[in-house]
Amino acid sequence: MLQQDIQFIPLTQPTAEVVAAFDKWENDPMIVPFIRPNANQEALEKKETITREGLLKRLEHTHIFLIYTHGQLIGEINYQIDPPHLYKQEVGTAWIGISIGEGNQHGKGIGTAAMRYLEDHLTQQGLKRIELGVFEFNTKAIALYQKLGYQEIGRIKAFTYWQGQRWQDIRMEKYL
Repeated sequence: MLQQDIQFIPLTQPTAEVVAAFDKWENDPMIVPFIRPNANQEALEKKETITREGLLKRLEHTHIFLIYTHGQLIGEINYQIDPPHLYKQEVGTAWIGISIGEGNQHGKGIGTAAMRYLEDHLTQQGLKRIELGVFEFNTKAIALYQKLGYQEIGRIKAFTYWQGQRWQDIRMEKYL
């Protein structure tokens, strides 16, 4: 996919289309194990309801960019500055998240483009460090982050549940 075919639009006022997409992704059994930690099978199967009010509340502490390809909303990238859940508490750190919610868009270079966009944006904001967490079974994401220069800084054992077992959360960082 060509870089110009991908757009990153800041989310400021969630529309009905955006709310519906986030609600769909948050409840897609193929995506849920990759986007949120789950304590057990019940949590993994729990339905979440995404609302406009909930997204507005999230925007109070999280910067969100919508990912579009050819006019279709396909995912989001986001960041928080110096949140309390950082593995390595270092002032001026962006905690980032990425989710390509539309499965037919995986493997097309969108994740790489999104990460580069976010890194450029954070550099322009004057931030010097990025930290992220990735579940150990998400080997494609781990490979992407390593390719982009992220280094493992720690692991949190038994962090999430999937496929009948507990998995670690791998924490990674990159200095900009």
